[in-house]
Amino acid sequence: MDLSLMNKEQKEAIQHTEGPLLIMAGAGSGKTRVLTHRIAYLLAEKGVPPYNVLAITFTNKAAREMKDRVHALIPNADDAHKIWISTFHSMCVRILRRDISHLGYENSFSILDPTDQNSVVKSILKNRNLDTKQHHPRKILSYISDKKNQLIDPAEAMSESVGFSDGLYSEIYKDYQEILYRNSSLDFDDLIMLTIELFKKEPQVLEYYQNRFQYIHVDEYQDTNQAQYELVSLLSQKYRNICVVGDSDQSIYKFRGANIENILNFEDDYPDAKVIFLEQNYRSTKTILDAANAVIGNNTSRKPKDLRTVRQGGKKIKTILADSERAEGQEILRHVMDLSSKYSYSDMAVLYRANSQSRAVEDAFVKGSVPYKMIGGMKFYSRMEIKDLMSYLKVIQNPHDDISFERIINTPKRGIGLKTVEKLLNYGSVNELSMYDAIKEADFIGIPKGAIVTLMKLEDMIENLRKKSKFLSVTELVDEVLEDTGYISVLEKEDTLESRSRIENLEEFKTVTREFDNDNDVSDELLFNFLSDMALVSDQDSVEADSGVTLMTMHASKGLEFKVIFVVGLEEGIFPSQRVMFDEDELEEERRLMYVALTRAEDQLILSRADSRMIYGKIESNVESRFLKEIPTELIDGGVVEIDSKKAQNPFAKRGGRTHRRTPTVLTDNSGVTFKVGDKVAHKKFGDGIISNIKGEGDSKELDIIFTKEGPKRLLANFAPLEKKE
Repeated sequence: MDLSLMNKEQKEAIQHTEGPLLIMAGAGSGKTRVLTHRIAYLLAEKGVPPYNVLAITFTNKAAREMKDRVHALIPNADDAHKIWISTFHSMCVRILRRDISHLGYENSFSILDPTDQNSVVKSILKNRNLDTKQHHPRKILSYISDKKNQLIDPAEAMSESVGFSDGLYSEIYKDYQEILYRNSSLDFDDLIMLTIELFKKEPQVLEYYQNRFQYIHVDEYQDTNQAQYELVSLLSQKYRNICVVGDSDQSIYKFRGANIENILNFEDDYPDAKVIFLEQNYRSTKTILDAANAVIGNNTSRKPKDLRTVRQGGKKIKTILADSERAEGQEILRHVMDLSSKYSYSDMAVLYRANSQSRAVEDAFVKGSVPYKMIGGMKFYSRMEIKDLMSYLKVIQNPHDDISFERIINTPKRGIGLKTVEKLLNYGSVNELSMYDAIKEADFIGIPKGAIVTLMKLEDMIENLRKKSKFLSVTELVDEVLEDTGYISVLEKEDTLESRSRIENLEEFKTVTREFDNDNDVSDELLFNFLSDMALVSDQDSVEADSGVTLMTMHASKGLEFKVIFVVGLEEGIFPSQRVMFDEDELEEERRLMYVALTRAEDQLILSRADSRMIYGKIESNVESRFLKEIPTELIDGGVVEIDSKKAQNPFAKRGGRTHRRTPTVLTDNSGVTFKVGDKVAHKKFGDGIISNIKGEGDSKELDIIFTKEGPKRLLANFAPLEKKE
């Protein structure tokens, strides 16, 4: 087998086939290439039968990529198909399909989806006469999932429970498992937990798979939880030919149960283990790697390594200091447009700590006509909670908007069933009434009395909010809506990661409303004008999904790479986040997240922060992120710049005795063009249009344009690809 293109460490990892092996693979070091060639080497050079080889990874995408690469390396297609390459859960499904009868389940067991799980918990709560508002099913399911990932069964959970809630949830866990057992059903976490139970209960089954999988490979080992760790240990304990690949510096999933100790303690578990470091990076420039190495070097829970690259030099790291998050979005837009002459939009990505931070960047991209796509999160204005809130505002403005009213009639849940909604819609259709007006005649429609009372309360609430909208700012009105509807309180009672994220997004929405309120006086037209603005800003139908700048969280970026990376919001309290400030373990996880973000870049890094930022409707000033301070001065692109005395001092300045500045951007723009209402213009994508309104000044100047084909759009005057027509 030809290994001439491999470096020394890669070749050593491929050829070391017997006994425990830890491959500590740095970012961009070709770990997948090593894994796939190692599997092919076992077959071609060591004569290992393909059915004796197992490779486990975490995602279906990673498994598919590994399969494709292995199949390309192995001439015999039949041999390639005999190798088990799958995710942990897919592997366990295959094992359980064959032998789960030993545990009393039918071999034709079914796997519950989240909706089914939710229904089971709801039925348990109903039987126990418990209120789902006080004991939210999602929170209970999160508890059950956590116990299963720790391999804690219901009996153990009950014996270890502390306090009323913990004891109650452990009892519900017991009921839940009994229902699943009676229905011969498994949830996602059962797949691994029951496989381990099967192996421990039936030694002959475990021995069968130990003999079957004599050579085991585990990718992303730093991301394994307790259950996955136990499963791998059981399978490998007979032949001990276990090869794990990972990087302790990229362990960023603690919140999902990942245990970094699994990879750090591998040599304790296998004292005879061979350890090979892959430190040759094939992705990034030396500047980028030096920055990443400097940051991660401040962590103590790691296996030290020093990434190196053949790509010597490279552009220095650019920094952005903006006055606000809105200005930060515009600065990023400015850099993107400048770089677009050299790179395609798809070569660039903007990374942030939390999904709620995407809003300012999205606004800038929409107004600047820069296409973008979201990974690992929905677009801000498309998120369920934002659409719910917008629907309430639309109904307050226009109660005859049936599309919006149907969305909020039972949101949050108030006991209005689908049959009631259908009756209102049908009655309104026949009598040419809106749903809102149909409520007034609910007595004649055949709707139950309880539902009528609820509908009347909803109508009264909407009418009250309509009156308030005449003298409240939009931000104040939003607060009233969230309070009167109980939307926030419902999310607070759920108290899950998802509900907390939704609350954060709703609070972030107030940043949008407050910006609008600052520019507009309270009047009867205020809400109408705000909704009109939002319709223009959030119109993203023209965005091309396959060719835009990628926006995503740092967590979602793991495993990806781009020519240019923007990292935004580099401020204390944002990144690292406020909740980890005084927890050293959590802080190290945040630093690993920074390391992952930096090492996604191939050619160029742009790091950004705002002097002040509106967070959840309140303006806050946060100091420079410690992670920025950990990057050596000589790697930062800098010079001397005059700083406005009215503004806070540039946190990028005077680092190591030198003064740094934002690198000026040179690009072809419309800054020298004068636009006025009534001008005819042509846009590269939207075609011909006419300017109907102009707002703002300088870089913030916005044009409302009515396009012949695309309808109304709001674009930034200086950045939109516009041409004035005679």
